Amino acid sequence: MSTLLQEIEAQISGLKTGVTRQNIGTVREIGDGVAKIEGLSDAMLNEMLDFGNGVVGLALNLEETEVGAIILGDYTGIKEGQEVRTTGKLLQVPVGKALLGRVVNALGQPLDGKGPINSQTFYPVEKIAPGIIRRKSVSQPVQTGIMAVDAMIPIGRGQRELIIGDRSTGKTTIGIDTIISQARLNRAAEAAKDTSYKPLYCIYVAIGQKQSNVARVMAVLEEAGAMPYTIIVSASASDSATNQYLAPFGGCAMGEWFMDNAMDALIIYDDLSKHAVAYRQVSLVLKRPSGREAYPGDVFYLHSRLLERSARVGEKYGNGSLTGLPIIETQAGDVSAYIPTNVISITDGQIYLETDLFYQGIRPAISVGLSVSRVGSAAQIKAMKQVAGRVKLDLAQYRELAAFAQFGSDLDAKTQGQLERGKRIVEVFKQPQYNPMPVEVQVAALWTVQNGLMDDVAVDKIKDFQGRLSEYLSSRKTALMDKIRAEKALSDALIAELKAAVTEFKQTYR
Repeated sequence: MSTLLQEIEAQISGLKTGVTRQNIGTVREIGDGVAKIEGLSDAMLNEMLDFGNGVVGLALNLEETEVGAIILGDYTGIKEGQEVRTTGKLLQVPVGKALLGRVVNALGQPLDGKGPINSQTFYPVEKIAPGIIRRKSVSQPVQTGIMAVDAMIPIGRGQRELIIGDRSTGKTTIGIDTIISQARLNRAAEAAKDTSYKPLYCIYVAIGQKQSNVARVMAVLEEAGAMPYTIIVSASASDSATNQYLAPFGGCAMGEWFMDNAMDALIIYDDLSKHAVAYRQVSLVLKRPSGREAYPGDVFYLHSRLLERSARVGEKYGNGSLTGLPIIETQAGDVSAYIPTNVISITDGQIYLETDLFYQGIRPAISVGLSVSRVGSAAQIKAMKQVAGRVKLDLAQYRELAAFAQFGSDLDAKTQGQLERGKRIVEVFKQPQYNPMPVEVQVAALWTVQNGLMDDVAVDKIKDFQGRLSEYLSSRKTALMDKIRAEKALSDALIAELKAAVTEFKQTYR
């Protein structure tokens, strides 16, 4: 009751002093896609403003005497003194399965010339992340199809795993391989009418990329048959900084719809370094104070409120998930720069790609020492845990020994054996791009190398041996592969069967 009286008193005092809340203001200044508006005392943060002629803006700066707004679309027709109205709506994007297979801009408008998007559901681009009570621990794997990732740095549904490295080290490839791998699993489950498998829908957000790069990604996904399960959100390098700033939030809203409707989604932000630059541009034009490396002080909050929206929610809340794979580009391998350290501290681990490894021909160029998954083996099937338990340690020891062995010629038999095994593990982990492997084939290959059945194969023949072994197991031992995939664990009987199959193959291998 007292609150109501206080409100009435405030309104009366407002009338006495001539202060009124206004929904109509005028443009005081316009330039660089940013408008300063006077007289809008009723605008709210992130509210859409109507500039007339179909042009809308987004209220970002609420100051004492004016409102700073960024314009979405063409701002050249806006003049000083023009009227602006509040709409009472938050910025929103269309969501739902109607977007699958489409290429859209930051606001969910089609860019692929395939007609309008038939979606009646809209989500606000900015939304509060699920709270602690709604969340559930990550326990289901995201099969990337990349053996080095699935074995050593596993990703789970609902996790946020950073992909970080210099330019041209294969960061985007890891994301695209994961999408292709998931599309194959989705198709296989549909063909087998497997209702126990939850499909994983993918969203690829291209921020500040060249349009030719986005077209190439789309062509690769179409060729692999992955587009029916994928949404591409593109804010290319030729788009305004506003669109580049909004694209990840729009893509995240599309992913949240899947999570809220008891489905699983994966979103790849490519890349958040360019997103931070776009936000810096918008902020500096809005006259916000700059801080370290000229970024505004809230650039950490910008990425944390985006990445915190990735989660796995409990059964009571639908049991859906949104997995985030942000990409960050480093300069000359500097992981301690401002934006990389920010995003590393927000995510649940990182896959670090090294330029030196890339040029040595070790691709994917994943650094075992600097890469980590804080979810760990909780996001692996038991069969993978059984064969990959020691692999990371073996590989790290091999790298140390290899560096040491350069300086000494006389090595004891044990060290020599470790070096030889390490060389073979490195070879097994090499994988061509856009060629993800099913998890049962990965398990078979890792079991073979770990149990010394590749020790008598020359190092330069390992890839050939592995390729032919995979082909042999997939075509001649389909029952065994199906059992590993179904049981998700290696029993003594399965191990005996796998050993017999590999031994039989070795007798035919030349």
